[in-house]
Amino acid sequence: MKLLAFETATEACSVALYVDGQVLERFEIAPRRHAELSLPWAEALLAEAGVARSQLDAIALGRGPGAFTGVRLAIAIAQGIALALDRPLVPVSTLQVLALRAPADADYVLSSIDARMGEVYVARQVRVDGQWQLQGEETVCAPEAVVLPDGTRWFGVGTGFGAAEGVLARRLGDQLDGVDAQALPRASDVLALAVPAFARGEGMAPERVEPAYLRDNVALTLVEQQAARAAKQAS
Repeated sequence: MKLLAFETATEACSVALYVDGQVLERFEIAPRRHAELSLPWAEALLAEAGVARSQLDAIALGRGPGAFTGVRLAIAIAQGIALALDRPLVPVSTLQVLALRAPADADYVLSSIDARMGEVYVARQVRVDGQWQLQGEETVCAPEAVVLPDGTRWFGVGTGFGAAEGVLARRLGDQLDGVDAQALPRASDVLALAVPAFARGEGMAPERVEPAYLRDNVALTLVEQQAARAAKQAS
């Protein structure tokens, strides 16, 4: 089995290649350079592994949530390659990918990504039979609105725990066993979820894959921000 994966939903850019059990990866914290790096990295990995594009079985990607442009980029690149090769896509949640950055002994993980504008993306996940299962829905909200069930202790992972001067970590302190606020999703972890999903027959037609923005009003919000800046400059 051969899968190529992209994860560009945060400030980290990564591309990974799975070839019959082995994984090659390129990873860099590279804000605003995702479009510049992604395709050249993919070509370099394929060349390093001696794999032609036509030998790929599927393209995997982190579908978000995350930065609007980064999520859109991963979708566009993956769809372009998949359509050209007539291959399926295997989309996975970026928050679920992020959970794989938690310690191996953590059974309850709260994944969180800084969503800017005073909000965070969050997802609660529980390890069941060695696999992460989403509890409830992925959401975007203010850090103060995040609630965890009583009676369990969670490990927090992701940049959402460093957002707004660490409000989320402080608020949930008594319910957290630890926090890694520097953790970022990686394409190698996309593959860790996508490879078994593809083996289960969960590949999708490229045109059916939708990004997970969670914010339905992203475009409106950007317009509002520009209007606010213009008004401030005029005052």
